[in-house]
Amino acid sequence: MIRPRVIVCLDVKDGRVVKGTRFRALRDVGDPAELAARYEAEGDDEIVFLDVSASQEGRATLLDVVRRTAENLFVPLTVGGGVRSADDIGTLLRAGADKVSINTAAVRDPGVLSAGAARFGSQCVVASIDAGREGDGWRVHTHGGTRATGLDAVAWARECRTRGAGEILMTSIDRDGARTGYDLALTRAVADAVPVPVIASGGAGRAEHLHAALTDGRAAAVLVAGILHDGVTTVGALKAYLRERGVAVR
Repeated sequence: MIRPRVIVCLDVKDGRVVKGTRFRALRDVGDPAELAARYEAEGDDEIVFLDVSASQEGRATLLDVVRRTAENLFVPLTVGGGVRSADDIGTLLRAGADKVSINTAAVRDPGVLSAGAARFGSQCVVASIDAGREGDGWRVHTHGGTRATGLDAVAWARECRTRGAGEILMTSIDRDGARTGYDLALTRAVADAVPVPVIASGGAGRAEHLHAALTDGRAAAVLVAGILHDGVTTVGALKAYLRERGVAVR
């Protein structure tokens, strides 16, 4: 049985870690390499490094920052932002990433997922989905959550899996930075729709929210950012809470 994971997210813009609410009002919270090392020391299971402005600016991920972040890490590192092709996936893997997250490019051309999985294995390919509530479902957004598409999040997650994604990073735009808890209905709907791990993202405000996502939300992992960056809690405290309530985290 694969144990649930606590993953720390580093949203990076211009080489610095930033945090905002609903993908806006970004503020500087530190250096990615320093923060990654700190969270690893606290006991995180993985790091997700997302270059949040790469797709909007039409450029590739900042490789030098990725290399500097990866060189002293021993936990897995997922990198995303500005990935447009299987060649880009290979470049990031060579720069130190263990997995590569793809969002905007996959919506534009789902073949990117298939090509990446064929060349490097599904275990390296993470489909990142940003979605906001619309009616009875959730609409997929691209370009750092700024552009709505016509895609339903659950149906798109199924296609991403069919195309070769080995994991789904499911972010609720509505909950991002709000600290009111993950969108459990969204996470559960996607987890029920695909046979690969689903990472719940957007909304963590306290340890109870992580527990709810891993149990009621059926997530395989939870992504945490702001409450760690602001010193509200630590990775160790979050994992201790989960263990006390019977969740067998690593």
